[in-house]
Amino acid sequence: MTNAALREGQAELPSVKSTDSYWHREASKKLLGHRSTEELPASADVVIIGSGIAGAFAARHLHGSGKNVVMLEAREACWGATGRNGGHCQPFIYCNKPHLGRFELATYHYLRDLVDKNNIPCAWRTVGGVHAIGSQERVDLVATYLGYLRREHPELAEGIRFVTEKDELARLRIPGVAGAVVQPNAARVWPYKLISWVLEDLLSHEDGTFNLQTNTPATALQRFESSWIVHTPRGQISAPHVLLATNAYTSRLLPNMSGIIVPVRGHVLSLLPPDGGRQLEHSYGWATEQNSDDYLIHRDADDGSDDGKGGPLIFGGQRLSVPDAGIGVSRDDEIDPIVARNLRRGLHSAVKLKPSGEEAEELSASHQWSGIMGFSSDDFPWVGKATRRIAGGDADGLWLCAGFTGHGMPVAARCAMAAADMILGREAGIELPEEYRISDERLDAAEAIKGVNLRRKLTETTLEFLKAAVAAMPQS
Repeated sequence: MTNAALREGQAELPSVKSTDSYWHREASKKLLGHRSTEELPASADVVIIGSGIAGAFAARHLHGSGKNVVMLEAREACWGATGRNGGHCQPFIYCNKPHLGRFELATYHYLRDLVDKNNIPCAWRTVGGVHAIGSQERVDLVATYLGYLRREHPELAEGIRFVTEKDELARLRIPGVAGAVVQPNAARVWPYKLISWVLEDLLSHEDGTFNLQTNTPATALQRFESSWIVHTPRGQISAPHVLLATNAYTSRLLPNMSGIIVPVRGHVLSLLPPDGGRQLEHSYGWATEQNSDDYLIHRDADDGSDDGKGGPLIFGGQRLSVPDAGIGVSRDDEIDPIVARNLRRGLHSAVKLKPSGEEAEELSASHQWSGIMGFSSDDFPWVGKATRRIAGGDADGLWLCAGFTGHGMPVAARCAMAAADMILGREAGIELPEEYRISDERLDAAEAIKGVNLRRKLTETTLEFLKAAVAAMPQS
């Protein structure tokens, strides 16, 4: 199928070229251009399509259980959304259903402990997260819902502070907002280096049971007898099991997922800190009318200096400042100049970078890049066995782990491990939230809302959740 024949809403293949992500500036020499074998293997136990966080952790889980795994990647390893995000790993607690918050928190702890145990050089720093809240309505809703969590699920609310005092907001360096949630379980991380470590560790096994084939896009899937045939420009490979860890690009191979997992282009910049600035202690996210999708981490200096100024400000968001909000865009080979300009200017009134003096109107950027996220029409990832309707026929052996809606870092790793458990036929694997599981009933519901204005959903999902959650609470 060529791009000219794509359905409305169907993703293209990843761009051959891409914008330069800050995270790729120290690319793995082992992974660049890596092909474990000169020729594409004829078969495998499992073929995984995609080498981001979902593909890497699924491969690790399957390989650890003795499966022969071949991973296909359209470009270089970890060159998609995982290698292009904002460098956050932070569970949503104060604006999530308790069992979903628990799953995210467990994933955060799993990654934190994995990094610590293996001394993974991915710049993991637990810094705590500040969520700036812009309106009094949202302040009241968050206060009420946090009160519920503290009463009914105290383990989730442990350590979370809710701040409305002006002096404390000023100390948090966001004096212009109505309130803020400060939660301890939030890290900044070099995501590409985390996944590079996972893939390099798999490749260190010299028995050939993990085979990585970069620059090998999967162009079509075909069911043949009891196997799947994956077509690529370099030939075909067959396997009884295929896992699509393709996130935004899922509908390229499964057209029936068009409009269910939607490609959305985001932008992130590496901004140079201003003269006279001081490094921010925490990571930041904004739930305000002006910056409803912005997020920020302040890295240590790249040269190792410790003058208090800090290093690059990794700032993403502002996609709502353009009419299409990046919705339906599959290409990350360019940036929107309006979004990039607004990101360069966006911190001026959002956060205090300098303890004194005027804030800079606009900051310079060392890197400006785009990345394609996979937004789920019902807001939840799609994990598990595909149905016949999704596959357009026999779905036996076809699996998905995709649709992370810009929030994959504290979710995708254990979703991928759960998908691997299903492939392995394990009854007692990772307990996956029911909302994430694939079924025709869920597909019906998702198809019924896939035409809803996604731009509105991008701005209102959290607010609508809080309203509904508060309304459903028992009246005291």
